[in-house]
Amino acid sequence: MKIDIGGVKLWFDVEGAKLVPDGPEMKERPTLLLLHGGPGFDHSHLKPALSELSDVAQCVFLEHRGNGRSDRCSPETWNLAQWGDDVYEFCQALGIEKPIVMGVSFGGFVAQSYAIRHPEHPAKLILSSTSATLRRDRIYDMFERLGGAEARQLAETFWSDARNADILGPYIESCLPLYNQTPQGTDWVVRSIMNAELLGDFFKPGGEGFSFDFRPDLAKIQCPILVMTGEMDPVTPPPQSEDIFAALPDGLAEMHIFKGCGHGVERDDKNAALKTIREFIRA
Repeated sequence: MKIDIGGVKLWFDVEGAKLVPDGPEMKERPTLLLLHGGPGFDHSHLKPALSELSDVAQCVFLEHRGNGRSDRCSPETWNLAQWGDDVYEFCQALGIEKPIVMGVSFGGFVAQSYAIRHPEHPAKLILSSTSATLRRDRIYDMFERLGGAEARQLAETFWSDARNADILGPYIESCLPLYNQTPQGTDWVVRSIMNAELLGDFFKPGGEGFSFDFRPDLAKIQCPILVMTGEMDPVTPPPQSEDIFAALPDGLAEMHIFKGCGHGVERDDKNAALKTIREFIRA
C-alpha cells in the first residue's frame, strides 16, 4: 500500500488488527511502527521475525522515501531530518496516535531523528542495533576481531566510500556473513529492493552517514526507550548503544546486550529478542 505524504508516496504494510474482541468489548492494541535498515534497502529484512510481534500490537512496516517501494524522490530530500519528519507526517495522515516506534540499524537513526524532532508524539521508542553517531574505528576493530585483517581491510574500503561499486560485491561476500553469529543465507539480500545510489550518497566522504550525531539532543526524548544490541555486532558495536543509553534522560531508558548476537539481534536469538520487546510493549 502507498500513501501520499506531501506529494511523496510512501509504501507501507500492516500485520495484525488494531481492534480485537475482548469479551463484550473491542480492545484497542498499540501500533508498532517498524523502520527498516539501510539506507537504500526495504523492509523485507525485518520479516518474518518481527512479524510475530503482531500478537501484541498492530505492526506497520514503513519504507522510507528513496528506499524500497516508496518514491525515490530528489536526493536533496535524502536526509535524516526529512526521514524523521516523514515518520511523523505518515502517522498524522493515517491517524496513528502515540505509536511505539522501533528502528533497526539505519532505521534507528531515523527513529532518533523523529523522536528528537517530535518528542511529544511517540508512546515508546525501541532502538535496536543502531548508533547515535558512527565510530568507524569501532566498526573496523570488530570486523577484524570477527574476520581478521582481510575483513578489516574490506570494511575500511567500503565504509570510507560506499559509492565504490567494485568493493560492494567483495564486502557482501566476505563481511556480510560476519554481521551475525548464525548463518543467515542470502535470500534476504536477493529479495531486497536496493537503491545503491542512496546508500552511496549517505556513506560517501562528507555524507551525512559520517557526520550525524544525535548524542547532544537525545535528552529531548520524553518517552520510555528500549535499547538493544548484540555483543558481536560489527556494524553498530555495543559501545555505540552504550553511548545512546548514556545520553538518554535518566529513568526513561533500559538497555539489553544480547550474548552471542550480531547485527539485528532477532536474527541470532529471535526468542530472547521478541521476549524483551513484548515485555517492553506490555509494560
